[in-house]
Amino acid sequence: MNIPSNLKYTKDHEWIRVEETFAVIGITDFAQGELGDIVYLEIETVGETIAKEEIFGTIEAVKTVSDLFMPVSGEILEMNESLTDAAEMVNKDPYGEGWLIKIKISDVDELDELLSAEEYNELIGG
Repeated sequence: MNIPSNLKYTKDHEWIRVEETFAVIGITDFAQGELGDIVYLEIETVGETIAKEEIFGTIEAVKTVSDLFMPVSGEILEMNESLTDAAEMVNKDPYGEGWLIKIKISDVDELDELLSAEEYNELIGG
C-alpha cells in the first residue's frame, strides 16, 4: 500500500498536497483499490468555494459510485481534465497523474486537523 509521507489524508480517503499558492487533491491508493476500476468522474464545482467535508464531486467505478469530499475549505480552481478521457489514471497513478482537483485553501488551519501518513495507515488497518 502506497501512503506518501509528504501528504495529508482524510478519514474519507482523500489526500492533499500543498503547493506554493494552491493545493492538489486526489483519492488514496487504498480508496482506488477498494473502488476497483474507475470509469468516470463528475466534478462540476470548478469556480465554487466548498466547505471542508462537503461533496465536490463523484467518482464512478464498475462496482459503485462514491462521493468525493473536500479535505479543507477552498475554491476549486481546476479539475484534472485528462481524467475526462482517462479516468483509469486514478487507478494507475493516484498520487501523480491521477490527481482530481486543484484548490485555493480558504483556511490553512484546517490542514492541522488532517491525518498524517502514519495516522492514515492506522485508520486503514496497516
